[in-house]
Amino acid sequence: MRYRVNLTLLAVFLPLGVAFTLAKEDSASDRTLIQASYRRPAAIPFPGSNPYSKAKSALGKMLFFDPLLSGSKTRSCATCHNPSLSWGDGLSHAIGENPKGLPLRAPTLLDVAFTEPLGWDGKFRTLESVAFGPLTNPANMNISELELTARLSAIPAYVDAFAHAFGDGGITRVRIEAALATFERTIVAGESPFDRWIMGDETAISAAAQRGFDIFNGKAHCSACHSGPSFTDGSFQDIGIGKDDDIGRGRLFPKSEKLRYAFKTPTLRDVARRAPYMHNGSVATLEDVIELYDKGGIDRPSRSPLIKPLLLTAGEKSDLISFLQTLTASTAATDVPILPR
Repeated sequence: MRYRVNLTLLAVFLPLGVAFTLAKEDSASDRTLIQASYRRPAAIPFPGSNPYSKAKSALGKMLFFDPLLSGSKTRSCATCHNPSLSWGDGLSHAIGENPKGLPLRAPTLLDVAFTEPLGWDGKFRTLESVAFGPLTNPANMNISELELTARLSAIPAYVDAFAHAFGDGGITRVRIEAALATFERTIVAGESPFDRWIMGDETAISAAAQRGFDIFNGKAHCSACHSGPSFTDGSFQDIGIGKDDDIGRGRLFPKSEKLRYAFKTPTLRDVARRAPYMHNGSVATLEDVIELYDKGGIDRPSRSPLIKPLLLTAGEKSDLISFLQTLTASTAATDVPILPR
């Protein structure tokens, strides 16, 4: 029995088949390019005005973990930025010397070297400028510059550490800022399953997580702000949450309607370990975060044009969660230094 080939139909469907193959190849190529945009940088950026040195970083680490930096001598920088909690504190609002707490949650310090300006509202232009904000805040660390420098200067081992880092034993605000910033820049996210996947290990993450990656960079538009190796572009956005008196970056730019309720886009590194979420800790789980974005948040003039209903299916939401969980690195122990006394 012979089969007759309809050449007209063949002429139609052959190009479609070729186009489909090319589309699949283009799609794979697009994913490869997107993956490359998330690869970790080879080096940590240190500013020319405060270059890295081992001695300065070691001094900064001692200061970071030392409760002498608080008025009561009971709290350190690591209290709110705990390495075992992905350099956050797991609370909806940070708690300092004042037990009533602070208005915002403590942000993680993961990849902080790559995300200037700093603070939920971006009020700190550099990492060096951050330290004395919380240190001198009565509700936070509650210590004056004069008291802090006096405490440290009274400890010979600290004088020696400052001399080793800076050439002489003078202890000043600028040197404390420089040392803390140098150490904090070394706080980088560890290797996650996602990192192994984009470097070529196809078995590092599940098929669901790979679909979630495509949704993250496609239909859900997450990568419009959560882009690059640290999963943040450092921008400030109103995503449709927040109270009337909590206007974020709008405090710094009161004439800007678009910056009202705008808060900094946080890194998503270790995000599955860093609940609760948002600047005010108002969202309890990753599932709740996805629901918030899917609905589009509060409709108001300042809301980012990127925030709108996404119409995600239940399966797509599940795949997004699977992907976000791949950004969690293996837990690495952080040695607490011996503190000078």
